[in-house]
Amino acid sequence: MGLSSLGIFHTIIGIVAIVAALTGFIRYGKISLDKLSGSLYFYTTLVTSLTALGISKHGGFNAGHVFSLFIVLLLVVAYFLFSKKKASKKARYFENFLLSFSFFLSLVPTVNETFTRIPIGHPLAKDISDPVIGQTLLALFVLFIAGSVYQYIKQKKVNGLAQEPNVFIKKD
Repeated sequence: MGLSSLGIFHTIIGIVAIVAALTGFIRYGKISLDKLSGSLYFYTTLVTSLTALGISKHGGFNAGHVFSLFIVLLLVVAYFLFSKKKASKKARYFENFLLSFSFFLSLVPTVNETFTRIPIGHPLAKDISDPVIGQTLLALFVLFIAGSVYQYIKQKKVNGLAQEPNVFIKKD
């Protein structure tokens, strides 16, 4: 497999990030930064993206590094919306989307690297142009779109509930 120490660290932290994101999606329907799984996703994805900048299978700055920098940008903007725009109901839509999009984007190099390395000796794909990679990424993209629609609908309900007057208050 030929991973450097940084590559091994990057991979382990990346796996933790994926598990944290999936936990958030399963438990809350989104990556929620006010939950442990969301915080864990945020920090481990940040570390994974930054350590990816020190890794290069093909030498020099490449598309994987651009993905990493873009993911960092998405995380920072989502965190800003979470921490500074708590009162804004519209900000929750963008926050949800940015975190989900960062997760989807992080899966692109993950699928490429995993499928071209595993199983050792007979990887699933020969290179990044292999159809199995394209088909897997297409399926993940469809899941991302479906999940984003689900999150939008769910957030719309949450925002609507916050606007309803309390009808259970009894006036004398």
